[in-house]
This record gives sequence, C-alpha cells and structure tokens, in this order.
Amino acid sequence: MHPGIKVFAPASVGNVAVGFDVLGFAIEKPGDEIIVHISDKPGLRITKITGAKGKLPYEVEKNTAGLAALRLLQHLGEDKLGIEMELHKKLPIGSGLGSSASSAVAGAFAINELLKRPLEKRELLPFALAGEALASGGIHADNVAPSMLGGMILTRQNEPLDVQRLPVPRGLYATIIHPKVEILTKDARSILSDSVPLQTMVRQNANLGAFVIGMFNSDIELIARSLQDLVIEPQRAKLIPHFYKVKKAALNAGALGCSISGAGPSIFTLNANSLIAEGVGEAMQKVFTDAKIESQLYISPINQEGAFKY
Repeated sequence: MHPGIKVFAPASVGNVAVGFDVLGFAIEKPGDEIIVHISDKPGLRITKITGAKGKLPYEVEKNTAGLAALRLLQHLGEDKLGIEMELHKKLPIGSGLGSSASSAVAGAFAINELLKRPLEKRELLPFALAGEALASGGIHADNVAPSMLGGMILTRQNEPLDVQRLPVPRGLYATIIHPKVEILTKDARSILSDSVPLQTMVRQNANLGAFVIGMFNSDIELIARSLQDLVIEPQRAKLIPHFYKVKKAALNAGALGCSISGAGPSIFTLNANSLIAEGVGEAMQKVFTDAKIESQLYISPINQEGAFKY
C-alpha cells in the first residue's frame, strides 16, 4: 500500500442566531477525519467509513466527502488517478454542527494535500460546497467556509462566492450542547416560512449589523444585545425538546446569547470567557439530564485554523 495522509475538518456553528445562511464559526472539536492514499487501481474509491452507523453511502458521487474530492480531481484533470479514501465520522449526523460540511471540507482538503497543494485553501471552497449540497439541498457556505478556513466567517454571496472573515474578541468562548435527537437539514428547512414581516426583517438586519460591529470593536455588551434571532429560532424551536428552558438556563448562567446551531438540535452560546462557558454548559446540560435526554457538551474557543493535515 502506498503511504497516505490524514486530515481533520472541524465542526462549525451555522447561522449564529442573527445570520441565517450567511454567518458561521468553527470550533476546535469534534470534527471529521479522512485518510487518502494513492492506489494502483484508477479512479477515486471510498474503501472505509466509520462512525456513521451505516448511514453514509460508499458511492463517491452520493457521498459529500467523495463528491467534493471528485470535483476537485476533475478540475485538476486528475480524476483517473487511483486514490483510496477512508472517512472517519467523529461528528454526529443531523446534529446541527455542520456534519456534512465537515466531511466535504475534509474530502477536498485531503485531495489537495495529497497532490502537494495545487490550490490555496480558499480555492477549495467551491468543491467542498458541491459536496455539502448533497445533504443541504443547496449551496450554503455558512458551515463549509469556517470549517475550511477557521474563524468567524460572513458569507456575503454564495454564487459567485464571497466570504469575509470577522475578528474575534479575545477570550470569546462557545458552549455547544447536542441532545441525542436527530434533525436533518432538509427537514428543518422545509418548515421555514418564505415570508418575514417587514418590521421583523428590519430588527433582524439591525442585529446582524450590530453583531458585526461588536466583533470588530470587541464590544461584548453589544454582541450580547445583538444575539437575538427573531426569524428562524421561533420557527425551529419546537423541533428541539426543552429548547426555551435550556436557553433560559444558559442566559441565567451568564451567556452572551443562546440560539440554535445550524438546523439543530444542537444549541450554542457565546460567552465572554472560558469560565463562564463551563458554567453555562453545566446549566444547559442539567436541563436535558433532568428531562432524561442524553446530551454531549462541547466547550471551545473560536477555531482560527480550520482544516489541517496531521
């Protein structure tokens, strides 16, 4: 067997309350891992998948990581090259933590590393987006871009792609809790209304603008005032058991803001420091524990690196 390489693409929080489909940030862990190596048999093949409980296909064009890798190989004129891929899912599917995006990012990133980096990281985004679209049903960079690039990313436009990195105040920490309830992105999108009252749109736009200013100015109080989702959260909250109890517990414990991570059921908070983040996590998890719902807690600074090779 030829030598291979191993890469990691982190989980991400999409929407960030005020930026539906346009705002997202990466966390340190969990994330997906991919191993690729050259094979004597022509073409890209997925030879192993772990951690997915049989839910992911081995067919390259039906797998988010496989399709992202294939599209990059086609772009580079290397699609006849023999490559074997292993996908190790460390992210739960349907968690609201950018699981499909992480796999797609890892797929494209792994191929680029294997071929000695013919493209820069940003140039890999269209191929990862093509893979992630299999799961989400459309082109959305709010998870893909932060997973690939790291940081807090604002997507101004998906086609053609225009992503901008926001500064992150020193000490800012995220707390994410994932109750063991599965919500697929396509299902969570299907319940959303196509219309928003004018006054609600005005207030939501103001919150997004103020959040961006708060990030640039490291204005923690402005960030806290801005983290209010008036559009998507009220529609999706019913999909997550005890959502408002968890949110109340988080805010009472000192979180700057609390909302749904991506399509859910994961719930995220932003916090002024790691100590508050830990207390917020304990308060959130207690609600699910009391309701006899198993949950997984993640506490992380904003990941500034994104995908990397081990």
